[in-house]
Amino acid sequence: MNLSSLNFFRSLRKDNKQFAVIGLGRFGRAVCTTLHRLGYDVLGTDIDEKLVAQALTDQIVAHALQLDSTEPGSLREAGIYELDTVIVAIGNYIQESIITTLNVKEAGVPHVVAKASTEIHGKLLQRVGADHVVFPEYEAGCALARSLTKPAILDRFDLDPDNSIVELIVPDEFHGRTIAELQLRSRYGLNLLAVSQEDKFEINPDPRKRLERGSAMVVIGCNKDINRLPI
Repeated sequence: MNLSSLNFFRSLRKDNKQFAVIGLGRFGRAVCTTLHRLGYDVLGTDIDEKLVAQALTDQIVAHALQLDSTEPGSLREAGIYELDTVIVAIGNYIQESIITTLNVKEAGVPHVVAKASTEIHGKLLQRVGADHVVFPEYEAGCALARSLTKPAILDRFDLDPDNSIVELIVPDEFHGRTIAELQLRSRYGLNLLAVSQEDKFEINPDPRKRLERGSAMVVIGCNKDINRLPI
């Protein structure tokens, strides 16, 4: 996560309950589904009437409208300019994506997230005012590559290019040993944050706790040090 992303997420209103998602393809549907399940009011739009009807049928949005987001008047009539956060999920149609992002930013929407399909697409979105640009395919590809090369790492959160928090399967070499005996900080430069215990995590576990094969542990530290673990 870079500093611009950090500043963007800091600026989001915690009391915001309404979102608009423009584009109801796979990515847009995933955003709608998750927001809706979390209890937020989601307005979904797409130029394809079938996708709009499907979103309503599947009940992944509170409201859905068929409209052309490249037309400022259509967005205004739909009330999208009045919302605090708009997600432009049009990734495969670059021209429409850029025009839509420009429309909502020029109308004064404070928080605009836009999906990009290429690096150039992302730069153009930033030029026209997107507050945060995401690259779902790139991020999914990176995650898959890591999973294939480091299958013991179950999840990863990159703090910056050099440091991460990772959840990993307890290495066989650590089985039966206490946390104190492992000396993770002095030997690997890592800090242990949590250890799994019967499908739950124990935060800041007791140093006398013995690790078990097949359970999970969460550590934070430099990527180079994480790579030195026997996994």
